[in-house]
Amino acid sequence: MTIEKPRGGWLSRSLPLVHEDLSSTYERNLHRWLIVAPVVGITAGLGITAVATVLLRYVWPSVLALYLEHHWIIIPGLTLGGIVTGLLMQFGTPDPNLHSTEEVIEMYHENDGKIDLRSTPVKLIAAITTVGSGGSAALEGPAIYGGAAIGTWVWSRLSKISALGLTPRHRRILLLCGAAAGMSAVFRAPLTGIVFALEMPYKDDMAHEALVPSLIASVVSYMTLGVFFGSEPLFAFTASPSYTPKDLVWCAVLGMLIGLIAMTFVISFRRLRRAVVQSPVPHWIKMGIGGLGTALCGLIFLHFYPGILVPLGPNYEAVRMIIGQNHSTPELLLFTLMKLAATACTLGVGGVSAMFVPLFLSGGSLGAAFGQSVVHTQTLGLYEAVGMTSFISAAYKAPLAAVVFMAETTGGHGFLIPALVGAAIAYVISGDASVSPAQHVHSRESAA
Repeated sequence: MTIEKPRGGWLSRSLPLVHEDLSSTYERNLHRWLIVAPVVGITAGLGITAVATVLLRYVWPSVLALYLEHHWIIIPGLTLGGIVTGLLMQFGTPDPNLHSTEEVIEMYHENDGKIDLRSTPVKLIAAITTVGSGGSAALEGPAIYGGAAIGTWVWSRLSKISALGLTPRHRRILLLCGAAAGMSAVFRAPLTGIVFALEMPYKDDMAHEALVPSLIASVVSYMTLGVFFGSEPLFAFTASPSYTPKDLVWCAVLGMLIGLIAMTFVISFRRLRRAVVQSPVPHWIKMGIGGLGTALCGLIFLHFYPGILVPLGPNYEAVRMIIGQNHSTPELLLFTLMKLAATACTLGVGGVSAMFVPLFLSGGSLGAAFGQSVVHTQTLGLYEAVGMTSFISAAYKAPLAAVVFMAETTGGHGFLIPALVGAAIAYVISGDASVSPAQHVHSRESAA
């Protein structure tokens, strides 16, 4: 009697088990992002570098110097800039009121991340005319929108490669992935890009599905821009990052005050925006009026405080002046008022960009005024940091991005705890008020 030996050796018996384990381990096919996300990061980094170079090295420095030397030119300069932007948007896009961060959020929720790429060049040019002529806005609008458009474009090309397994759902992910890359590049802040892109679609949650590709694309985009602009923080605190328990109490009070101010601004801005959108007046005329209003805000401030500080344009230089120099409380308060009014005039009528930096700067000005007039402290950097993060947290419903942005762009890592305190309180005090009507409340969606 012969005993039949089992066929095959240990290798043939082990292979199915190995295959089963690997299939379970790589069920989500995350390795696709090692190919796709770097493409988004490099492309977005190069694109945003081009826009930033045009605006920050050539257009705005020349325009700002002209405005400061001849104040009267501010009125025709900004009015003409508004009219040109309005004409571009009215005749070069299907909907002149849909652009920038708002379009990205809306496309994420309602259109599977599909952006109309045909109008993208026109919107980027309109962003340059908005900011370059002195509109109170910054580069995060075109950076986020441009990056998101690049993410959509990359999906349209790489989805044809079956091995990557890209589906329409992945287009939404690449939309946020591109937005993160754009934000990371323009502010030289990769962690800010990741967190803001994930917080952007919701008021009370994050788009977790885009975490890994956003992380990869943001780092690659940051490194790409760093080749041209370097990796130094955009702004830098000069104050020592020290504080006391008493300071934390004052930071909580500041967060509460800025939460109320941000809520008032957001509600007013939303009402203005709604009225402008519903108005039958041609878009280019609205933009011309908005440009005139923005110019008047700049002239009013310069009338009382002539100098090189002015609440117009991308205002990177103004952030450095606010956190690096001493200003009187009346000057800081008037600057904040005019900056918020100029932002409403620029973006409320349809200017193409976003208000991340204007609100960040306004919060810093309020924080400095609070620190020197209420607390009577020499550690103004602490209150500037808390003011900055509190305003962004309250108005954009992005508390984590606000704190990370402050730390990355100013080097104020020692102020993280006070900034978190202020940001959390401002977020709660301001309720659901947000500058973005397209943001959803995830908890309500889940309940429904």
